[in-house]
Amino acid sequence: MKPQTFDLVRFTDVSGVSGTGVVAEGCVFTDGSVALRWHGSNPSTAVWPDLDSILAVHGHCGATVVRWHDVSEMEPVPGTDLLPGEVSHILATGRHTHAPVVATA
Repeated sequence: MKPQTFDLVRFTDVSGVSGTGVVAEGCVFTDGSVALRWHGSNPSTAVWPDLDSILAVHGHCGATVVRWHDVSEMEPVPGTDLLPGEVSHILATGRHTHAPVVATA
């Protein structure tokens, strides 16, 4: 499996610093660690232990989501039928994936 690249897309600029639209680009390495490069007038690069950590700090309760560059080669998340980007969106919006889903009729 090769590293997966993505954009960090912000719908609302909660802090008033980053703006909206594509505010950063990143890469998830095969061990789960992430390199994130911020755009804007003060660009910077940071390395994070995982994507969940980035979204916990910069997700702003769904105001920022991950948009994967190429999902055609991605593997589903073990134990789910979701691709990693879908899981990230669920986490960013505050929906928990560890609770069992109860089907309703």
